[in-house]
Amino acid sequence: MNGTNREAVKPGITVDIVRKEDQRSGKLTRGVVKDILTNSATHPHGIKVRLQNGQVGRVKVIHPVHSDGEALPDTPQ
Repeated sequence: MNGTNREAVKPGITVDIVRKEDQRSGKLTRGVVKDILTNSATHPHGIKVRLQNGQVGRVKVIHPVHSDGEALPDTPQ
């Protein structure tokens, strides 16, 4: 699932973001959402978030979770 819709991005979910300095390379950083920084309902490059470790970037991938809250292993999308 991609991260262009704010409705799909919630604090506590596991996501992959691209940080500003990694935009050229496309390197993704995985973490748990702490804060949602984008106010609009959608953004074509991904909703901007702050992770629990303090890193800021735009959501590229939202990882599904089990009912117990554990992230599922990577699955093809």
